[in-house]
Amino acid sequence: MNDTKDTNDTNDMNDTKDMNNVKDTKNSKKFRVGTIGAGNMGGALLSAAVRSVGKENAALYDIDEERQNAAAKSTGASAVDLDTLLSECRCIFLAVKPAVLGKLLSEIKDKIPPETLLVSMAAGVSLSDIIGASSHDKVIRIMPNTPVSVGEGMILYCPARGASESDVDEFLEIVKYAGKTDRIDEGLIDAAAALSGCAPAFVYMFCEALADGAVACGLPRDRALRYACQTVLGAAALAEKSKKHPGALKDEVCSPGGTTIEGVRALEKSAFRSAAAEAVIAAYEKTARLKK
Repeated sequence: MNDTKDTNDTNDMNDTKDMNNVKDTKNSKKFRVGTIGAGNMGGALLSAAVRSVGKENAALYDIDEERQNAAAKSTGASAVDLDTLLSECRCIFLAVKPAVLGKLLSEIKDKIPPETLLVSMAAGVSLSDIIGASSHDKVIRIMPNTPVSVGEGMILYCPARGASESDVDEFLEIVKYAGKTDRIDEGLIDAAAALSGCAPAFVYMFCEALADGAVACGLPRDRALRYACQTVLGAAALAEKSKKHPGALKDEVCSPGGTTIEGVRALEKSAFRSAAAEAVIAAYEKTARLKK
């Protein structure tokens, strides 16, 4: 009986030691987060991550040295070579174009430590594609948008089976200053990204068009742009916080025989709502083509 107990105690001690070794390996990394790719989206997410983890805990690599150095200067993160980033970062954001991601993963798959969390933001590249190319299943697929750079982004995410809940918690902690997050089934992420990922461009066009109209009526350009942006910002905040249907909110602004309903009528004559819906659908269909 005592021999059995001693054996069990020894096994428990070994298990504890093994767990501590795993923990120590994770915590011994020099950087908490790193980014491969310092373009618009990679740089925006890195800026948000630095706010969360501190610049001393963030690193970046970009094949374009000038862009890498510029991003390091603007974010405060360390510019490092690719091998250092792979070996010294606990969480790595893959911020490269979809057409490049497969080649990158095949080149680095033997250098990815098993404890590293990979976060991919490549449109149209599935979790199974990432896992297949990298031979690594500790992966989270995300679709962010550019407003993450000012803390007002929308980040959709879906973890692979190899990513634990603690991995998800780590990811959420890193991006907590980027904006809002939503866990979504991978089968819906492309449709959702066609909205949240692409629509900022549509909104910017709308703001510019509103300002153009006001300029045509005599308002100075700087004021027109400021008023347009604040109006869109305020209307969006009201729509979110009031929980009312957008159609109901629109009706509240439209007085009978008033000025607003005349503007709404002009938008309807130009198929405004149809054009907006078609823009989202076109973006979704393009994503589907990228998969082929």
